[in-house]
Amino acid sequence: MNLSDSQTGGAGPRRVSAMEAVLSHLRGAIERGEYAIGDKLPSEAELCRTLEVSRPVLREALRALQTMGLTVSRTGKGTFVVADAVEDPTFGDYAASDLLEVRRHIEIPVAGYAAERRTPENLDRLNRLLERMERETDTMAWVAMDTLFHLTVAEAAQNPVFRRVIEEIRDALARQSAFLNELGGRREQSDREHRAIVEALADGSAHDAAEAMTHHLDRVETTLTDIVRSARTPAHDSPQAV
Repeated sequence: MNLSDSQTGGAGPRRVSAMEAVLSHLRGAIERGEYAIGDKLPSEAELCRTLEVSRPVLREALRALQTMGLTVSRTGKGTFVVADAVEDPTFGDYAASDLLEVRRHIEIPVAGYAAERRTPENLDRLNRLLERMERETDTMAWVAMDTLFHLTVAEAAQNPVFRRVIEEIRDALARQSAFLNELGGRREQSDREHRAIVEALADGSAHDAAEAMTHHLDRVETTLTDIVRSARTPAHDSPQAV
């Protein structure tokens, strides 16, 4: 599978990664019925040879398939197909739809409270965190800071219960963030959305802060929906080795 502009949708600004190409190939094979529900996928070694990719790249793609709900991995037995269409990705213990529903009910009002109650120390911590995120080049380090950002906004609301709720879903948030960044190219957009949230907190506007958080969660939902509906299913070539 040649990772050329044809794999990126032509004029699209973001180049498809090797992992995305492998994922798209395997997902397409499942959705077309080449691997039916109940079938076991070929071994990692066989897939690496066939698709001409490294094992780390393949494993990332297999993890994404599992997150999408298309496969399950059974220790010592392999990876099995359990669905032929993506409906609701799962992040850790939570389905994406459940996670987003709760986030809307918690994080939007939390942003409003934070705008009214934040301290100079809260704002300083958030600004320093954003500066680090905007400079960070390591995806997983950025993901860790992404979840810390949302925890820090909750802290600025000056209600420990809010922080505890975000802490409870922190692992799911990190998994979702990594998934969206890898498949949706969300990092730069997310940085801008985070910056808008902090600016609203600095202005002390509960309305603007709630609006900024709403926009952020809307974009998360849109990206997830685009990934679920994605029809990129190259079928004939193998991904280039990486």
